Amino acid sequence: MASLGPIGVFDSGIGGLTVFRSIVEQLPGYDYIYLGDNGRAPYGNRSFNTIHQYTWECVQWMFKQGCPLVILACNTASAKALRTIQQQDLPLHHPDKRVLGVIRPTAEVIGNYTQSKNIGILGTRGTVQSGSYQLEIEHFYPDLNVYQQACPLWVPLIENGEYNKPGADHYVKQYLGELMAQANGIDTILLACTHYPLLYDKIKAHLPANVNVVAQGDIVAESLVDYLKRHPEMEQRLAKGGHRKFYTTIDDTADFDHHASQFFGETVTSQSVDVNEGC
Repeated sequence: MASLGPIGVFDSGIGGLTVFRSIVEQLPGYDYIYLGDNGRAPYGNRSFNTIHQYTWECVQWMFKQGCPLVILACNTASAKALRTIQQQDLPLHHPDKRVLGVIRPTAEVIGNYTQSKNIGILGTRGTVQSGSYQLEIEHFYPDLNVYQQACPLWVPLIENGEYNKPGADHYVKQYLGELMAQANGIDTILLACTHYPLLYDKIKAHLPANVNVVAQGDIVAESLVDYLKRHPEMEQRLAKGGHRKFYTTIDDTADFDHHASQFFGETVTSQSVDVNEGC
């Protein structure tokens, strides 16, 4: 019988820890590996090919650590790399492994949050340009109107620890204004980047009180719970010791640990890795 392995959770940086935190809250008994590709972050402005290359390298590294299942807790990677990984890479190289993303689970439920049927999407330039959310939401809710706004400066602000400082308010107000100007009656805004929950309070402060702001952590976690119930053959391959390991592709783990602890909600101690070592 094959040895049991951890669930892998991947992000281009530290934003995916907001999703990882929700997953651990709902599925605390499993083993996990978190990998942040901070050395090459942010992914948002990179090409499809580059994002696929980087994401696939990180996924393969997690497979080598024994993960039979990897969650792309990154909207940009989910938008620009997941389909190719699922349809081409896995069947050819790892047919027994699975990789899941964050876009489809969110699209499946986002219609439950709106009454006006006008939804705003805030994301990286890569996520917005891919059109992935518009396509997925239309599949589940063809009657919804979806408006998108790229926020290219938000991830750098967050990654550099500036998200809770007064200077961030200018850029929050700017991008929200550009989104809300696209249509009257937007009553639901999706934070389509796992970094953005750290700006949640500032975002709410610059919006009318009746506008819902939806983060993805709990949605993705609930979807994973459902996935494991529907796929017992995968659930039985997962280690259940409650262990968590954190990895980053930058040398300065102290800096990563400091910011990651804020995102994850508890102390994080990581190791630096080269995902291409041995390739």
